[in-house]
Amino acid sequence: MTTPDTILKTMRRLNLGVALLVGVLLVACAVFILADIVLRQLGDSFGGTDEISGYVMAVATSWGMAYALMELAHVRIDFLRTRLPAMGRALMDLFSMLILSAVITLIAWQCWPVLANSLANGSTANTNLETPLAWVQIPWLAGWIWFALTSWITLFAACVLVVTGRLDESEAAIGAFPETELLE
Repeated sequence: MTTPDTILKTMRRLNLGVALLVGVLLVACAVFILADIVLRQLGDSFGGTDEISGYVMAVATSWGMAYALMELAHVRIDFLRTRLPAMGRALMDLFSMLILSAVITLIAWQCWPVLANSLANGSTANTNLETPLAWVQIPWLAGWIWFALTSWITLFAACVLVVTGRLDESEAAIGAFPETELLE
């Protein structure tokens, strides 16, 4: 039987892999931009580096959000949460994850019509590159779907931890920690 611990470890490992791939993509984009800057000094240019870097940032952001979730890097205001007992904090954490999961699912759901329109119309960027927008929107949408799946799976695992009384483990998985605690 799969335990919440196994689920959370698997999600962390998968999202670390995703983050590393996104990091490689960002480094490749930076090298591309740097090469274009050097070419400009020599009187030439690849052209379109601003457009391509925007696409890379959109894709990197959508995929990177799930990693940030697993690393508890999303910003949360926790002034009330810190004053609650363990069960109160656990319930606040679960509520926060539920809201996050619902919002991310809504975002992913609303991304589909954008891609569907681009596919139906054969839309291209209004630039010299005339990039087919679906080429960028497919991995962008996939990133939002991955983030939504990660958030729901994490919420499920945290619910199991709370129901079984493992509040400290739930807090370690989805809690919010004050900056002072993180610095120590």
